[in-house]
Amino acid sequence: MKLFRKDIDPRCAYCQRGQQINDREVACVKRGVVPVEDHCRAFKYDPLKRVPPRPASLDTNKLKESDFSL
Repeated sequence: MKLFRKDIDPRCAYCQRGQQINDREVACVKRGVVPVEDHCRAFKYDPLKRVPPRPASLDTNKLKESDFSL
């Protein structure tokens, strides 16, 4: 399993040159205040800024005892 993908979609929210101000804006060194969805040619990926999506939770209400027998 790869922890850091190479084909990540560029976003200012996890760019090395940007600092997140709030949920919707990033202060970029190159372009000033921009939306988090924005990106430019100077994008440099910082894996420590990216928050991965939460894993799906297991719904145990739908499971039966027969699901665990061979």
